[in-house]
Amino acid sequence: MTCVSTRGEAPAVPFREAVLAGLAPDGGLYVPQRLPALDERQWAGLRGASMADIGVAMLAPLLGDEIGVGTLSALLADALDFPVPVVRLDDRLAVVELFHGPTCAFKDVGARVLARLLSHVHDAGQPPLTVLVATSGDTGGAVAQAFHGVPRTRVVVLYPHGQVSAVQEAQFTTLGGNVTAVAVQGRFDDCQRLAKEAFGDPRLRERAHLTSANSISLGRLLPQMVYYAHAVLGLNPGTRPVISVPSGNFGNLAAGLMAQRMGAPIARFVAATTVNDTVPRYLATGMVEPRPSVSTLANAMDVGNPSNLERIRWMFGDRVEAIRAAMSATVHTDEDVRRGIRELDARYGYVADPHTAIAYLGAVEDRGAAGVGAPGRLFLSTAHPAKFGDVVEPLIGRPVPVPAPLADAMARPRQATHIEPRLAALSVLL
Repeated sequence: MTCVSTRGEAPAVPFREAVLAGLAPDGGLYVPQRLPALDERQWAGLRGASMADIGVAMLAPLLGDEIGVGTLSALLADALDFPVPVVRLDDRLAVVELFHGPTCAFKDVGARVLARLLSHVHDAGQPPLTVLVATSGDTGGAVAQAFHGVPRTRVVVLYPHGQVSAVQEAQFTTLGGNVTAVAVQGRFDDCQRLAKEAFGDPRLRERAHLTSANSISLGRLLPQMVYYAHAVLGLNPGTRPVISVPSGNFGNLAAGLMAQRMGAPIARFVAATTVNDTVPRYLATGMVEPRPSVSTLANAMDVGNPSNLERIRWMFGDRVEAIRAAMSATVHTDEDVRRGIRELDARYGYVADPHTAIAYLGAVEDRGAAGVGAPGRLFLSTAHPAKFGDVVEPLIGRPVPVPAPLADAMARPRQATHIEPRLAALSVLL
């Protein structure tokens, strides 16, 4: 696969180089130069297939000249060893549960595949890698768990101190070993800026042998296409649903748009956001005007300057009209989130975390013209509600059962290094 930078000022590289580098030398994000579409016969043949088999069908045309089909098949089968059920709430609405992996968050899909891809492409004779990742919530746990104990790999997780849930924090501050948790005195935007500054420093990047596992990494983003295809292929033939995606850094939605570009039967998307509404404002005005992020109940979506908007704009030739045709946006306050959690429980008996509640609200409140007459809507559930029990339980009036992986993480002692949001402070740790 030939990968190019969204900024067009870096040389094209094969996938192996793109996934090891993370960020392109010109500061842009790597994207496939071309996304080959599967035809209707191929999609029809994938109905009823496993996630791993659908992944092979989608990724082999991209990676086949660098990773053999047999290797890719084994890699995906090992990584995607958990279910992704589609739960129907009524005849027009269903939820795609993406939280059945080891850290109970959707990011397990991309992180587990990426860990195996990096292990495959990183030659034994090369120096150990440092996986640098900024997290606003679930990314840190998913990446830390996926790479924990992987030989010749170190993970450094940057997170905004005091702005992730207790369960989320426990998942990446209690592993030890090759995982280092770094509490940044600032917001997620500061963590993301620090990561980008580290990647942009050639000497630091070379000294620490940095690579990324954020959604800036193409190796994490491409596997996320697979669960979109898996979900829609489980619907009745001929159905092309609208999909509501809870959106913060917009990697999840970028992956959905890529799946659609490859021919997955999807009508369009709803970008459901918190009051951190940079992308909704862009769709309304055509202007990209990032703002400092604001803390909300859906902390994983508290992103004021979403990186993957750059990928989305590149995919559509920076034509906001074309992007508007592919997706609309809804914006939701904390009070909306509380209302959504209560409504899902009262109406359907479905218990949702804050991010899932926002996706639900986007699905039922979106009024995009392109959705008129669309045959049904899906929304993504991106985290187990037990990760946000302090928010959810008072709203539904009962405790949320805690899965064993979360209970185990909460029982372990935590350890983190605290730093100011300055590259000099981070570089000492790399």
